[in-house]
Amino acid sequence: MTIDPNFLDELAHLDASLKRQSDSPLQGQQDSDSVGEGLTFSDYRRYAPGDDTRLIDWRVYARTEEYFVKQFEAERNLTVHVLVDSSASMDYGEGDAHKFEFGAKIGLGFAYLTAEENNDFRFSTVRDRPYRLDTGRSNRGELLSVIDRLNETTLDGEAELAAAVEEYEETIRSRSLVVLVSDFLVDPEEVAEAVAALGDNDVLLVHVLAPDELDPGVTGDTIFEDPESHDTRRSYFGGSLARQYRSRLERHTDDVAERARDLRADYALLDTGEDYFEAFTSVWVG
Repeated sequence: MTIDPNFLDELAHLDASLKRQSDSPLQGQQDSDSVGEGLTFSDYRRYAPGDDTRLIDWRVYARTEEYFVKQFEAERNLTVHVLVDSSASMDYGEGDAHKFEFGAKIGLGFAYLTAEENNDFRFSTVRDRPYRLDTGRSNRGELLSVIDRLNETTLDGEAELAAAVEEYEETIRSRSLVVLVSDFLVDPEEVAEAVAALGDNDVLLVHVLAPDELDPGVTGDTIFEDPESHDTRRSYFGGSLARQYRSRLERHTDDVAERARDLRADYALLDTGEDYFEAFTSVWVG
């Protein structure tokens, strides 16, 4: 891999303070129903014996001659878990359009802006099981170390997303956002199983496909190779076969998107030939 860490500097120009409602998967902070001495003012209520007298609003008392205490919404951090498919099929695409590199940078963008909001991120690759790359520090130095490990990642084997995600879910300690980046070249039911395994967590599926996959530029006698099994097939590509390919791909992406919607997960299909920053902003903003 050749991920250049300098792209993080460009991310610094993006607005890292976007706030969402608590049911949005992209929110940096979530509000809690618990009330205490927090950072965000919520409401007033009448003073009751045992309340902290420091919370009495004396300006309200001056107007009403009654004691009211301030209530605050306790804020809690959101942990963002990034999972990037490292199976052999992700080793496709030329230059910046390489699926794994592009997808990993999307995940790194989430991790970077999460850290900028003083929240925590976790970063792993997944294939048949999860492989954690961070050490829990959630800062720029950690991101640089993750990039080094991503650049050393070997892409091989077949994706077993449901099994890998199910194993990873056991490490999640609180409700979180999970960003799963993959080409999803598996049965859509397996994608559904992976999302279902994440339970009540907010889930975003980032579906990355290379330009040649979305619109093959080849015509005529062509040898096709399965990147995971390395099986090959020689065929004439064009005419009805090309139309059949595009129809099946569209049906597959629609099926994955439908599984996501059914399970209340967010879904984004990205062409890795797009400008990275435009693609990332479209996913971050939603």
